[in-house]
Amino acid sequence: MIDSNAQTFNFELVSPERKLMSGPVKMAVIPGEEGDFGVLPNHSALVSPIRPGVILVFSEGDEKPQRIFIGGGFADVTPTHTTVLAEEAVNVNDLNRADLEATIRNLTEDLGMTSDEAEKVHAGRRLATAKAKLEAVMGQHSAQY
Repeated sequence: MIDSNAQTFNFELVSPERKLMSGPVKMAVIPGEEGDFGVLPNHSALVSPIRPGVILVFSEGDEKPQRIFIGGGFADVTPTHTTVLAEEAVNVNDLNRADLEATIRNLTEDLGMTSDEAEKVHAGRRLATAKAKLEAVMGQHSAQY
């Protein structure tokens, strides 16, 4: 039975390494493949692929959302529960701008030097993820929060 007066829903964020979050939240904003989407209690059921970006998680009593970078994956949403299965997940506060800028330079150089198509695709994905991490660190997608 769905509680139409529910103020929270259960949110889980799982990466291959570990479960990063599990508990009640007021809202989550997820970077879906077709665009960001917000999840509130009693949301319609859906499954969505996720692009690299930042998940914003609003817990009860917190003024600011928790910002977690994810490197793609899937979100499974029901009226009472949302599970995000992330290919990679890290707290945005744990990302280092200088390290990311060096990684981007190195990957850009690698991409220019390879002629193998499979290697180009792999390096291109890693480069896109590194650029998305840098965007997350610089706060370009969360200025309103």
